Amino acid sequence: MTLIRILMLAANPKNTDRLRLDEEVREIQAALEESRNRDEFDVITRWAVRVDDLQKVLLDHNPQIVHFSRHGGGDKGLILEDEAGQACTVSTQALAKLFSLFQNTIECVCLNACYSEVQAEAIHTSIPFVVGMNQSIGDKAAIKFAQGFYRAIGAQRSIEEAYEFGCNAIDLQHHPDVSVPVIKRKLEVVSTTSAPAVPVTSNPDVLKSSLAPMTSPNSDRSVSIGGSVTGSAIVTGDGNTVSVQFQPAALSQPESVNIQAELNALHALLSQLQSPDKRKIDNALDDAKEELKKPNPDKDEVGQALDRAMTYAQKANGFAEAIDKLRPHVEKAASWLGEHWYKLLPIVGLTV
Repeated sequence: MTLIRILMLAANPKNTDRLRLDEEVREIQAALEESRNRDEFDVITRWAVRVDDLQKVLLDHNPQIVHFSRHGGGDKGLILEDEAGQACTVSTQALAKLFSLFQNTIECVCLNACYSEVQAEAIHTSIPFVVGMNQSIGDKAAIKFAQGFYRAIGAQRSIEEAYEFGCNAIDLQHHPDVSVPVIKRKLEVVSTTSAPAVPVTSNPDVLKSSLAPMTSPNSDRSVSIGGSVTGSAIVTGDGNTVSVQFQPAALSQPESVNIQAELNALHALLSQLQSPDKRKIDNALDDAKEELKKPNPDKDEVGQALDRAMTYAQKANGFAEAIDKLRPHVEKAASWLGEHWYKLLPIVGLTV
């Protein structure tokens, strides 16, 4: 039997606030050990991880899942330890490059660290699934998310389902951080003339062996762009496929966009979708609207909230059919948000 290796990396430098990392690791181990499939998992834990340790532990253990428990530094990167046990930041670019070297073996990276969505966004270009946090997350919520996530993994649920279980574990405690964890999925680019669209988990050897239980046969939730950006197909939701002609976005001047009106229109359209994540979609859009009420709203906060809403909506039945109606409002919203948020455009068949 081939074991699924889960590598847990923990760091809490001496000059940073204390985190309950030991409790988080203990809950993860308990969740897996209590599952009926406990013998299928090999959990490796490394404490006080230093920057120089990263390459070695990944090469030594060749994991399928990597779990980070540590402080996050937002745009600056993730916080590990130096030789003296002090905080040392690993840049987002360097971290993304490191994981790209393991793209044929690692299936999921979980960044259970504050403000780690920046790193998740960078890493998911080469790793099929990456979980990050879009803002600060409390110890209790972080532990509950990890507990729910790995309880589902132990029950042989897919990674996306495990993410939903993690969020639900927070929600069951009535904790306000329920919308903080976000999941990023790798986009596969394939030729329309040489091969069909492939699922996000692209390594056939891994799929057929150790991670096969985690890949649900009905979890077709990728976005596949075939060939050029015109005449392509979006594949989204549970078997929810539609052909979309990708077209250049007609971006407006930011000052000409009534962003409140665009968010209201998107909210009205998305509320019509049949989605188990309806509450999360509503919460994300409400977060965006709350930010707009401030005298100087943070566009990145609005963008992150809209990104969360669209990510959840993509999995809903009927999303593909709603793309044409959603497109002009996402286009206007991206115009107002700025270049960094043009990444929202391909969701509705637009390109720049």
